[in-house]
Amino acid sequence: MSPSPEAAEWINKAEGDFHTACRELQVRESPNYDAVCFHAQQCVEKYLKARLAGAGRGFPRIHDLEALLNRVLPIEPEWESFRQELQRLTDMAVEVRYPGADADLDDAHEAVRAAERLRSAARHAMKLS
Repeated sequence: MSPSPEAAEWINKAEGDFHTACRELQVRESPNYDAVCFHAQQCVEKYLKARLAGAGRGFPRIHDLEALLNRVLPIEPEWESFRQELQRLTDMAVEVRYPGADADLDDAHEAVRAAERLRSAARHAMKLS
């Protein structure tokens, strides 16, 4: 069964963010680790929204991963295990957008790993992989 049109759009955008984060993580000259963290957070946000859309569940225009996770938990209770990673990812993505905080290589790897885990679970739940 293929995802609903709305879910498919969210998936497409999530994949774009995921691949952008992964590409930027590979840059050798002047890598932008802030962008890696931001796009990893965006990937997760969009996969959470895709899962909700695919289940016919509405959601407000929010960007808080934990709030979105709370909406997903009734249909994917095992995703509770992602809570700490998603809190950290939200914090990382917001903090590095302002002066005084910069992501480093370790932060970027952590962000991509968190995105990979949620992405994998979401794709499995939506029967995409």
